[in-house]
Amino acid sequence: MPASPSTARAINDRLALRLLQQEGPLTAGQLKQLTGLSRPTVADLVDRLTASGLITVVGESGAQRRGPNARLYGIVADRAHLAALDVRTEGVLVLVSDLLGRVLAEASVPIDGDTGTGPAVEQAVTAVENAVKEAGAMGAPPREGAGGWGRLHTVGIGAPGLIDPATGDLRDSAGLPAWHRSLAATLQERLPGARVTVENETNLAALAEQREGAARDRDTFVLLWLGHGVGAAVVLDGTLRRGASGGTGEIGFLPVPGTDTLPSAGDCAGGFHSLTGAAAVVSLAGEHGLPAPATADGPGAAEVVRGAVADVPAVTDVPVGAVATAAAGAAPARFLRALADRVAVGVASVVAVLDPGCVVLGGEVGQAGGAVLAGLVEERLRRMSPLVTEVRASTLGGTAVLRGALLTARDRAQDELFAPPERSGV
Repeated sequence: MPASPSTARAINDRLALRLLQQEGPLTAGQLKQLTGLSRPTVADLVDRLTASGLITVVGESGAQRRGPNARLYGIVADRAHLAALDVRTEGVLVLVSDLLGRVLAEASVPIDGDTGTGPAVEQAVTAVENAVKEAGAMGAPPREGAGGWGRLHTVGIGAPGLIDPATGDLRDSAGLPAWHRSLAATLQERLPGARVTVENETNLAALAEQREGAARDRDTFVLLWLGHGVGAAVVLDGTLRRGASGGTGEIGFLPVPGTDTLPSAGDCAGGFHSLTGAAAVVSLAGEHGLPAPATADGPGAAEVVRGAVADVPAVTDVPVGAVATAAAGAAPARFLRALADRVAVGVASVVAVLDPGCVVLGGEVGQAGGAVLAGLVEERLRRMSPLVTEVRASTLGGTAVLRGALLTARDRAQDELFAPPERSGV
């Protein structure tokens, strides 16, 4: 059944807007070439998008060219502002951008573990408000005919723990601060014009790695997050899989050999977390005589791993699995091999069930280990599994959650702003 004229226009408009976002400013001729649409159709959509305030003339192409055919059209970046939050056990990172993803303001606020729920939420919300004000996205007067121009449109939050697939709310999780669950609701109250969404931090990291990082060429892969805690995100055929209860990837609870007990419904002690969480990594380093970091959290564990990698002599034109042979008896090499053996236990379990073909080691520890740790895990995995699996190091590391939150906020804003006028509500 052919599309109605209004549906066809909406499809063409969204296609043009996506191209302008991905490619930057384009002329009407370039839009015609890239979309395959006729010249009159492109002229109509350019007029329509300009009238709606979504695009504008930003210059001309070519020093010698002048006139309508040379006009460069670009997305109006301040049509909406976006905020992204990386909510951690010890604080919050905040980023505010325009619709094209250009960063306008950043903020961070540490929150002590003994801070009460009310004060902790107030500190976090104040940090967001200050960043939004700095970016000029709060209280800006709307432009004529475009209600909400320049205002904060969407807030994307990445947080540890399970997200209820029915409500989109963060579920109560043992070991996580109580203020995490109150933050989204308070932000919605204080920023009533914004749309607030919450997503599991590891899922956001996977989306960022797929769009901007180590998995750009993969439709199917698993991200293994190695930081303060451990988690996994599963992307199959280009789609993030959350599971019936939103718990896909809760690999910290995976029962594994090498622990003294079994995990329980409310505590992952005894699971894969006990082998590869930050505290376990720091403890393993101590067993191999490596100096202890100041803290046994994600950054502390990453510091130990980064130091061990730096102490292992570089090997050129040799399989990464042989990276430690030049110093087989050295403590850093032994530590990295022991850590790789632990990581490979969890990876082998995931591979046996999903056969993703690619596993990305993310988080602070995954990034710190780089190609060395990824190569050692892949070498160990080859001896444990008949399924060929490439193991890669994250290219985004600890910033992946914030990037993923920003990307999802931008996607949601665009879904609304780029929709036909009768559906957009803007």
